[in-house]
Amino acid sequence: MIDTQTLKKRDLYLNKLIAFRDTEPVKIVTGIRRCGKSSLLKLMVAHLKEKGISEEQIIELNLESYAFKKMSTDDFYNYVKERILPQKRMYLFFDEVQRVTNWEDAVNSFRIDFNCDIYITGSNAYLLSSEYSTYLSGRCVEIKMLPLSFREFLYFHNFEIRETKSSLGGTRKRLFDKNGEEYELRDAFGAYMRFGGMPGIADVGLDQEKVLVLLDGIYSSVVVRDILERESRRGQKRIADPVLLRKIILFLADNIGSSISVSSIGNTLVNEGLLEDGKRKGIPSVHTVQAYVNALLESYFFYEIKRFDIKGKEYLRTLGKYYIADIGLRNYLLGFRNRDNGHALENTVYFELLRRGYDVAIGKVDHAEVDFIATKVDDRLYIQVTESMISEEVRRRELASLQKINDNYEKIVLSMDGGIDSSYDGIKSISLIDWLIDE
Repeated sequence: MIDTQTLKKRDLYLNKLIAFRDTEPVKIVTGIRRCGKSSLLKLMVAHLKEKGISEEQIIELNLESYAFKKMSTDDFYNYVKERILPQKRMYLFFDEVQRVTNWEDAVNSFRIDFNCDIYITGSNAYLLSSEYSTYLSGRCVEIKMLPLSFREFLYFHNFEIRETKSSLGGTRKRLFDKNGEEYELRDAFGAYMRFGGMPGIADVGLDQEKVLVLLDGIYSSVVVRDILERESRRGQKRIADPVLLRKIILFLADNIGSSISVSSIGNTLVNEGLLEDGKRKGIPSVHTVQAYVNALLESYFFYEIKRFDIKGKEYLRTLGKYYIADIGLRNYLLGFRNRDNGHALENTVYFELLRRGYDVAIGKVDHAEVDFIATKVDDRLYIQVTESMISEEVRRRELASLQKINDNYEKIVLSMDGGIDSSYDGIKSISLIDWLIDE
């Protein structure tokens, strides 16, 4: 049982649930394992109680509990039915609902038979997000949850950002812990880029050995339960080689932000000696590699991003890129060492844009590339990400693709070192850390 007194707020996601409160669709919270889905349901329960909903109107079930191990669909339905209060609006919360065979029959019946509002979390081991709509006859809304943003990371680790005036009249952001000790924001960002944003890290502290144990558990549960077990449960044998799966995970983790074709992954693994050739028998087929990559996308371990031709205004079928859900998992897999920091920063920016509600693509303009085109209904951002803008050569390179775009949407370069100016030809140069902590 999670103690609601110790729960940290995740307002970004809680506000989404609140916005859908008392609407017909079933609210489904999805995301990589251990990113905080169960805690979010607890936060919603606490919110309802604060708003005057009585304890008796709320039914909570964590179906991973041993107490419900043998629960059938009929048991599930009757358990809820016995606790329904006539003439009252009921709020139903089901964690790991897929543990009950044919759970969807019961949930669909709850919607029809009772005056209720339903919230569930879904384990990727049992059901893919793409399948919920089918099971619930299209009457569902998905809340996609991610690991902690940098701002959430600071809050979870009990840091507070304060804005103070400098002696020259400007302002600067400073970081303090709960004891009033001051820290550099850059150092805290370094810890975030090292350990990642899994909420459980706040419980073990920023101790590398403990963090590695936690990340190992998350990695194992995603790979073993969400991918390998799911395949065997479905009676499918497409993903039956744990060694090949790990090699593909390592390859994608090592190549975040790089252009990759699925057809080249098998060949690259062989060429780099990661798979044995065996007279070319060792090269997995394109279909096999695609199945493994799809499984990693379905478990929210990696995310794929497509290319968009800015001038042609169309998505391209050429090479896409992959980003890993949590940078700490990447460091766990590849080791804590300095490696292509530029791509790691891109990874962080990509997920921050998703959190802020943007649809994100890679931009192509002539033969140049824009790291991200971020689009909302009435808004668009063009973003380049680089470690530093101090070097004139880097500045020229990073600005070149943005300068080719001739519409009036905002164009931004995010970097760890801003450079000489705050803008170049109308293109803003912004500190990446400031952008991440900006509300």
